[in-house]
Amino acid sequence: MKIKSTKKIDWDKVDAIPENSYNYDESPELTEEFLKIAFIRKPTHKKPVSLRLDEDIVDFFKKTNKQYQSKINDVLRAYKIAYEKTHH
Repeated sequence: MKIKSTKKIDWDKVDAIPENSYNYDESPELTEEFLKIAFIRKPTHKKPVSLRLDEDIVDFFKKTNKQYQSKINDVLRAYKIAYEKTHH
């Protein structure tokens, strides 16, 4: 059973925080390698599907991430982006 978050982000509050008060100490370094694989993740409509996956694949994603379905989606999106870059 998936529990939906009821907490909404108040973007006006976020935007009101002065940028000079941000703490970047725990932010990853923006290396060339990171920027090559980074992409902006925009909210999109999710289409419910029924998908048969190997049991070990599902077990791996469930073990490594609470939101394993979103992580599987991220992996598929990364594959799609890589495929589109090499097959134009």
